[in-house]
Amino acid sequence: MWDVLTGFDPAVLAAFIGAGLLLNLTPGADFVFVSASGIGGGPRVGMAAALGVNIGVALHVVLAAAGLSALILAWPLAYDLIRYAGAAYLVFLAVQAWRSSGELEEARAASSMARAVRRGFVTNVLNPKTALFIFAFIPQFTDPTLGSIGLQILILGAIFLVFGGMFSMSLGAAAGYFSHILRARTRLLNRISAVMFGGLAARLVWE
Repeated sequence: MWDVLTGFDPAVLAAFIGAGLLLNLTPGADFVFVSASGIGGGPRVGMAAALGVNIGVALHVVLAAAGLSALILAWPLAYDLIRYAGAAYLVFLAVQAWRSSGELEEARAASSMARAVRRGFVTNVLNPKTALFIFAFIPQFTDPTLGSIGLQILILGAIFLVFGGMFSMSLGAAAGYFSHILRARTRLLNRISAVMFGGLAARLVWE
């Protein structure tokens, strides 16, 4: 494994890391969910949501390395089923956010970390764009001369996960730490989140 890692061209690795960070900086379902969780429940809940998202990313990486993502993408019906399931879940999150009273209760937030992890995981796993990115993007940085392609995908996926995890954890924590500034605008933020979740669901269905 070390030989494969050190065999990568440093310039290629730098380009890979940069592209991965750009993906994480692009607002999407994961970005919205992590930031909303931090604002609603505080830093720990925001970071818990980020943890769930990154567990989902890890699953996508393992599936890509095993070739299962290729099989799913080769069968259009399976891809569509995942796409519609992801859109339905985003609609569910949008309805919940829209109907929220806007009140932030500390006890409620403290007990929702496990739920934040679970929902972060589901949000990510049901987003086929993550599978598309990992399957279509990561293999471009592999080199057959370095050995097993599957092992290279795992290594590159781990690198993507580390940097993406640091970003999403920081996002969740920052949203939580600044939540006291945003508390007065919680209802508005919930409505904005609802519209964004709904928009992401629509884009997922019609793209």
